[in-house]
Amino acid sequence: MVLSNAPNGAEYQTGVQKLRSLLAQKDKLIVCPGVYDGYTARIALAENVDCLYMTGAGTTMSRLGMADMGIATMNDMRDNASMIANIDPSVPLIADADTGYGGAIMVGRTVTAYIRAGVAGLHLEDQVVTKRCGHLNNKQLVSTPDFISRIKAAAMARARSHSDIVIIARTDALQSLGYDAALSRLRAAVAAGADVAFLEGVPSADMARRFVRDMQDTPCLFNNVAGGVSPDLSVHETREIGFRIAIYPALALEVVYPAVQKALRQLVEKGRVESPQGDGKRVSPREMFEVCGLGECMEFDREAGGTAYSEGA
Repeated sequence: MVLSNAPNGAEYQTGVQKLRSLLAQKDKLIVCPGVYDGYTARIALAENVDCLYMTGAGTTMSRLGMADMGIATMNDMRDNASMIANIDPSVPLIADADTGYGGAIMVGRTVTAYIRAGVAGLHLEDQVVTKRCGHLNNKQLVSTPDFISRIKAAAMARARSHSDIVIIARTDALQSLGYDAALSRLRAAVAAGADVAFLEGVPSADMARRFVRDMQDTPCLFNNVAGGVSPDLSVHETREIGFRIAIYPALALEVVYPAVQKALRQLVEKGRVESPQGDGKRVSPREMFEVCGLGECMEFDREAGGTAYSEGA
């Protein structure tokens, strides 16, 4: 069911429009929790978040059962992004678009597909097509001209689609080429049409401050990966440094893993799953269904004249 972020009588904003309006607020930090499927997206939406982030690692792990090693295809990523973006099209979704999945023509196709899927923002990186998670070692890069070609192709596809999707340029060059080379790549990407700069693998708060300062008026994104190479900055610290977007790709993945593992061990070893909260109460199907729109579906049916839920469910 489609929700609205506008009160009665107010103008409705699409996800792209809302993301653009949030970026226009110079002191605003856009906090984007990472989700990887419809269920985790619904949980986040129920907490009234400003923006969602679709993690490529989470998409690969949840849809394919594989590590983030450049295995997911454009179709895998687009289909997942489309489903998440359209649960509530008024809440922006920023989605990982990896390398764009090929040369300039393929990057253009990817961006066009994401636009049609309802994605509000996407990031493109400068790794080779057989990429890996940005917080692993020994990443391989394309040349600067090839990276800029990707960004130009994205900007061209945006213009030809009459869209305002936010293009985020990500570089993984810091690890192998150093700070100056990474900064140069991002500045060139912005000149080619990117709206936001994303320096992957920032190792310290001091470098983060330097990066934001060096990018001047370009909005910068911070990638908060628990246990990764970057510091675990709080929202307050991230805002104070001057970042405009903060993504938390592993937020749902990190907490789901130990919780599910614990429940499975209880079932195998004790023959019974205990209360997640330790109070003896289990989460009912109705409670989970409510998070996923049970009440909205029933109300929609009643308003349409249906009788399937006239006596409840």
